Amino acid sequence: MTEFTFGFATVGAFLFVAVAFVFGALLFGRFVRPSRPSLEKRSVYECGERPIGQAWFNFNPRFYIIAVIFVVFDVEIALTYPVAAVFKDWVQAGRAGLAYGELALFLLILFLGLAYVWRKGDLDWIKRLDHDVEDLERKRE
Repeated sequence: MTEFTFGFATVGAFLFVAVAFVFGALLFGRFVRPSRPSLEKRSVYECGERPIGQAWFNFNPRFYIIAVIFVVFDVEIALTYPVAAVFKDWVQAGRAGLAYGELALFLLILFLGLAYVWRKGDLDWIKRLDHDVEDLERKRE
């Protein structure tokens, strides 16, 4: 029971020191740094250009779709690397077939998802809708 309490106290002390360090550094910086507000400093900074127009406008949803697809395949790499790192040990233990099968099934499911998204046209930056395709076919006739 005492080992559990001591371990818990160690984690609590670590968290306290971490939080105290963050707030202490922020408080110290507030007193040390100069404060010279100006209109120029309060303006929006975007790549060194002065803002023109309103800041609120609609983004193309393609940004989000591409970002989600990137995250999915980034997580795939994060989940595949540990298996690849211990694969040699699994071969020596006689479990290579199981590890290879699990990894191949995982990658197959992800690539089928990629093929589905690609076939659906979600990776195209300018997505053609069904009525756009019909208009193109009528113009050809």
